[in-house]
Amino acid sequence: MVLISCVCQKKVVTLRKFFAMEQSIRQNYIAEVQQIRNAISISRYRAAKLANAEMLRLYYSVGKFISLNTRNAKWGTGALKSISNQLQQEMPGLKGFSEGNMRKMRLFYEAWQPVFEPQAENTFGLLPIADHIELFDFRSAVSNEFECAENQVIVKRSPLANELGNEKCSPVANELDATDLEQFLRVGFTMHIDIIAQTEIDTERWFYIRKVARDFIGKRQLHQMLTSDLYHQHGSMPSNFALTLPDEKQRQVAMQTFKEDNVLDFLKIPNPDLVDELDVEEQIVKNVKNFMMSLGGEFAFMGEQYRIIVNGKERKLDLLFYHRRMRCLVAIELKGGEFQPEYAGKLNYYLSALDSLVKLPEENPSIGILLCRDKDNTEVEFTLRDMSKPMGVATYRSTAELPEQYRNALPSAEDLKRLL
Repeated sequence: MVLISCVCQKKVVTLRKFFAMEQSIRQNYIAEVQQIRNAISISRYRAAKLANAEMLRLYYSVGKFISLNTRNAKWGTGALKSISNQLQQEMPGLKGFSEGNMRKMRLFYEAWQPVFEPQAENTFGLLPIADHIELFDFRSAVSNEFECAENQVIVKRSPLANELGNEKCSPVANELDATDLEQFLRVGFTMHIDIIAQTEIDTERWFYIRKVARDFIGKRQLHQMLTSDLYHQHGSMPSNFALTLPDEKQRQVAMQTFKEDNVLDFLKIPNPDLVDELDVEEQIVKNVKNFMMSLGGEFAFMGEQYRIIVNGKERKLDLLFYHRRMRCLVAIELKGGEFQPEYAGKLNYYLSALDSLVKLPEENPSIGILLCRDKDNTEVEFTLRDMSKPMGVATYRSTAELPEQYRNALPSAEDLKRLL
């Protein structure tokens, strides 16, 4: 019996070792599979970036070829349609080369030629298209416009931008580093065309290109940004950021992130003269993704009616976000009426509590935004001037409350039916 017992114990120990080894092998496999998956994902991402860059290179080259032949009256009016049809016959299943899309390629080239090829001469119209494509490469084509300095690539200001003088610019107005060029190549052709069609100056275009590439903005979100004229809205919100944010990078990002007037297309306000703050807050929470995208895309939602307890007394903050690039908490207080100076004092208190009780040591000072139905900028300026915490005041409205000139610019339902 003793012998049998010993044998059984040895078998149990052996089985335990076996199962432990098997579990260890499975865990190792899990880790290795995860590593391979990560490698595959990275490779796919790089391949997609390269494919998009190559497509932009091709479309720019074709656009150049078309522009030089059509603008110089070398081709007839039906040339593009004929070329498109013949391409479809010779390359069945070819996509992206319809007559309309080739016109967009020409638009793409003509929009960016002053930036990438400012010295280009219209002397290549008779060259075969293959020669055009071989001649053009985003790195070589911009060689006249890009100057290399150590590890940076600096783009000279385009002639159009020079004419504008001190026109409002994107965060980096006249200098574009290698990251900016990479971001340009990451934006899809369709979104490039949307940006070109609804903007006029290159600095405005670079602003949207950076937003799309950096914040992974989709076509719908880009449309919202272009419709709301985000470029001219950003940086216009009255604030005390210049006086209260010691970190230069955070200060610059903050001054560019928030806009003065926020049009929330998901917001339903039955009676504009009587706004329920809790109802607006509830609608924002239900549509928090759209709300964050309207703010710019780099926000993480932390909570509504966020509890702050100071010396046993509970306070509730309407909305709390975290901004990844500024590395700070962003408190938003909603108001159903016009801005009142006393609102800033309460928000200043909330920001002090957040910095003391919630903010992590490595994070930047918290920022506060008062989102009101209306405001008087003079009152706002006097109120924020001596406030110790960084804050700004913005307004919000629904799409139904667009100004009269914008409402008249939109077609009526009957007009839309006729157009369709």
